Amino acid sequence: MSIRTRIFGAGADDPLLPVKQPKGAQPDTLFSVKVARQTRRASNDRSEDRHRLVNEHARLTYNGADIQVELINLSGGGAMVSGDFEPMVWDRVDLHLGSHGTIECAVRWIRDGRVGLEFAHETQLNWPSDQVATVLRHVIERTFPHIDFTPPAEPAAPAAKDEPEAEVEAEVDDCSMPEGVPSEYRSMPRHPLVWKATLHHDFQSSEVRIRNISETGAMIQIDASVRVGSEPLLEISPALSVSATVEWAVGDQVGMRFHSPFQLSMLAESRPVVAVASDWTPPDYVKQTDGWNERWKGLSIEELCEELEGFLKR
Repeated sequence: MSIRTRIFGAGADDPLLPVKQPKGAQPDTLFSVKVARQTRRASNDRSEDRHRLVNEHARLTYNGADIQVELINLSGGGAMVSGDFEPMVWDRVDLHLGSHGTIECAVRWIRDGRVGLEFAHETQLNWPSDQVATVLRHVIERTFPHIDFTPPAEPAAPAAKDEPEAEVEAEVDDCSMPEGVPSEYRSMPRHPLVWKATLHHDFQSSEVRIRNISETGAMIQIDASVRVGSEPLLEISPALSVSATVEWAVGDQVGMRFHSPFQLSMLAESRPVVAVASDWTPPDYVKQTDGWNERWKGLSIEELCEELEGFLKR
């Protein structure tokens, strides 16, 4: 078609020149151009890896020996470490992150010189085992009233023939507890309870998980950043708050020192939740016959009641 026909003919409404299709980015979006990556990622930007650590070290206790390890990652209830030790899957170790920062761990995987650790599911109560048993009994009665808890009878005097066996049992328990924990702390059965709290810090409030707690301090897991040296308030229940000083922070784990002694009996007034155990199933080749992986799964509330009844009758 000629230009004259376009001007005076039936095609007058047609544009003289075709509209040029735009290339590249559209004026209303920034996502129309795909930029090819020229190099591999130098780091992992996934949100769950936000606690990747650089030049961070810690002490680890394995088979009674202290080992210096590199902390590669620490978040979400576990850690990745590298060091001069050769554990087996489901072995038990104690990771020491700082004051009030000893946490019981299980070896979950081993690969290329790195070891994956899973933290204990329950809140660790660092008091003598008889005190812990009494508090757990009160907590169960208050928090789980539907569960029948039989009061313990008066403890019977142990027979003389049972004494050597009791000593052997105590020695076995000693081998499985963190370094420096007195023997009276060691025979308490594992429980499945987790205490949560609210940390009031830097003009904000954050939900936290109490990893362990003692008379002098606690270790918590928190998503928000907490300044070392700050003095937050740890609110365990509406009627129970504790002032503390933050002594260290690694990844999402924070160690705090209480300003005044914390009484375990006060914890009985708060309401914990039942720990959600990991749904990870070990393959056949890592299953062991020593019962450790079964013990690591923890007890149900009903099983804990049975254990406490036997423990309190001693």
